[in-house]
Amino acid sequence: MTDTVFELRRYSLKPGARETLIRVFDTYLVETQEAAGMSVVAQFRDPAAPDQFVWFRGFADQDARSRALPAFYGGPVWAEHGPAANETMLAWHDALMLKPAAPGLGFDPSGLRRLPAGTVDRQDGRTHLVAIHHLAPTSSDTEAAESANLVAQAVRAEGGEILASMISDRSRNGFARLPVREGECVAVALVRPAVSQTIPALEAALREISVGGGCSPDIARLIPTARSLLR
Repeated sequence: MTDTVFELRRYSLKPGARETLIRVFDTYLVETQEAAGMSVVAQFRDPAAPDQFVWFRGFADQDARSRALPAFYGGPVWAEHGPAANETMLAWHDALMLKPAAPGLGFDPSGLRRLPAGTVDRQDGRTHLVAIHHLAPTSSDTEAAESANLVAQAVRAEGGEILASMISDRSRNGFARLPVREGECVAVALVRPAVSQTIPALEAALREISVGGGCSPDIARLIPTARSLLR
């Protein structure tokens, strides 16, 4: 089943702790989350923010999310390895709950293969861009989807590939233990540049897009970890 609910999670970490979190996450918290009923789509380093860890996960729907999260966070794997992960973090509440901007615009994992546990992480994955455009909180889903389409057009004009195009999912959070940002409306794109030389032009094009909120977008260059499904 194709996922229809996603989370973009950005953790602020203690200085120098990111590699510890990545080792714990990629070793113990990938397949075990998926066994609980969710998809671990991608996890990244942000070279410009060495104390931040960024990742996406997906769920079949809101009911699946409400079942999978308590099953995992109340289960034995998190009880064993969660304390080591939490010890690296200063803040873990920067989380956006998202849905595809239109059918078929979520992550498509078909044909992708995750590298096995224990793979040496050479930190040499291909650079991706994540762009978060902020709309007025009162914007409708239709307006958000139109903004997401403008983003996609700008990316393709610069030769980039849209790996996922999503907007805010303003459903009730079915797992209050993990809060998500509420009262916001965003359009989020995960972009794969054709070649690294086009990244500055892509970033400039993304910043030039005017959407309802009028705020400058958040744009980050991200490097996948060794076991990210998207590499």
